[in-house]
Amino acid sequence: MLQRRVVRVAPPLAEDGARLLAEGVAALHRELGVTPVFPPEVEAEAAAAVRSPRLPEVDRTDLPFVTIDPDGARDLDQAVHLERRGTGYRVWYAIADVAAFVRPGGAVDEEAHRRGETLYGVSGKVPLHPPRLSEGACSLLPDGPRPAVLWRIDLDASGERTGVHVERALVRSRAQLSYAEVQAALDAGTAAPGLALLREVGERRSALEEERGGVSLPLPDQEVELAGDRLHLAFRSPLPVENWNAQVSLLTGTAAASLMLEGEVGVLRTLPPPDPRDVARLRRVAAALRVSWPEPLGYPEFIRVLDPARADHAAVLTASASLLRGSGYVAFAGSVPERHEHAALATTYSHVTAPLRRLVDRYGGEVCLALSAGSEVPDWVTERLPGLPATMRSTGTTAGQYERGVLDLVEAVLLHERTGEDFAAMVVDVDERDPRRGQVMLREPAVAARVEGPAPLPLGTDITVRLVEADPVRRAVRFEPTGTGTAVPVAEPPGPPGTPVGRSSSPQGRTGA
Repeated sequence: MLQRRVVRVAPPLAEDGARLLAEGVAALHRELGVTPVFPPEVEAEAAAAVRSPRLPEVDRTDLPFVTIDPDGARDLDQAVHLERRGTGYRVWYAIADVAAFVRPGGAVDEEAHRRGETLYGVSGKVPLHPPRLSEGACSLLPDGPRPAVLWRIDLDASGERTGVHVERALVRSRAQLSYAEVQAALDAGTAAPGLALLREVGERRSALEEERGGVSLPLPDQEVELAGDRLHLAFRSPLPVENWNAQVSLLTGTAAASLMLEGEVGVLRTLPPPDPRDVARLRRVAAALRVSWPEPLGYPEFIRVLDPARADHAAVLTASASLLRGSGYVAFAGSVPERHEHAALATTYSHVTAPLRRLVDRYGGEVCLALSAGSEVPDWVTERLPGLPATMRSTGTTAGQYERGVLDLVEAVLLHERTGEDFAAMVVDVDERDPRRGQVMLREPAVAARVEGPAPLPLGTDITVRLVEADPVRRAVRFEPTGTGTAVPVAEPPGPPGTPVGRSSSPQGRTGA
């Protein structure tokens, strides 16, 4: 993420901008074969499930849970409450119990298998489940008790996990909070006791991740917001609380993986170690940019000390994305798979904390409930476990295409009447096969786009580029350089491991996590 740098573009849409945007989203839906509309039989089954959910026997509505999400979110998967326990901590994490409403093999279940995950767009979403479930009865909204998969995780003083228990329970969220609200309360010291420990626990878990050699890329994150006739496209910098909150989710995912490995059944999120050739290539990129990378400093430590607000460092970070390729899932029963680690997290990890938005999490939660109780994993889970990796791979590809398509569309709509204008930018990537081609990030508006010129591009350099194409129909934006660029200063040698820098704030923000 670009540290403390938010670029907003908020001009009213051109007269035909709203039409182009609507037509572009509709075209993207057709191309990818997705729709926000659910078949009548799915909606009917969801409505019936709302009237008669499977409610748990355990009542933990005494715990003062709160949810922490982006402002205005309705599909609330998680609620958190923290307690001090001796010199350590107890983390209570409630996850929406989708299985309380979704019948295995039913219409809602089969439709969820077709969709795989929720797709987020500029003017709405293509949800995994009907909104009456994902934004209503299943969601951990503060309007009444909800069935949940309740995790109780104990930590020692350093943040290491010492115990875990999972059960179904009835919970009640006391408040729906935004990241900004929680950050302000923590900074002012006014956060409720169950929330006040979030910084402490998050920082301890972050420190343990760094000790393990975990890494996340602080790459610029484009966010799109549509408000009336105004589009906002920004490179957003996360608040510290977003990382602390994400650490609770990651803690739960690693606890889930431990249960699965011990029980020899489950589904893990995996990422292979970086290819040594990619590491060597990254060293060459750093050397070409005169960014010092002392030989004893490992790849994770080197990434942590880069400043993504600098053009040369941003170019190195962009190049390093190739080291985190190949994420996937592995399902198993009866034996532990040979390759089961997540290299970016430097541990084993499972997706279990977002069942409203991701199909695989419902299955992971069911496995952990059974293992924690010492009972057999339900047949409906074990029967479909083997096919989950392929399902998530296919639907994940669609999700990536949709996200990129939406951003490309927004950029083209914002810029389609500005062809011929010049913009300040930095070169963050150069094609190895043709150094005249690459990628730039504009200073304003917050656009990352293709650039082509007559001469090799100056990687890691601030340059001026001219917009030569912005086609909303093709979702294509292209620039060309207008000058040789401004050299960036030589980078100081990175500091020691642990030097504070901006970090990705969510599990999803870690490539492949």
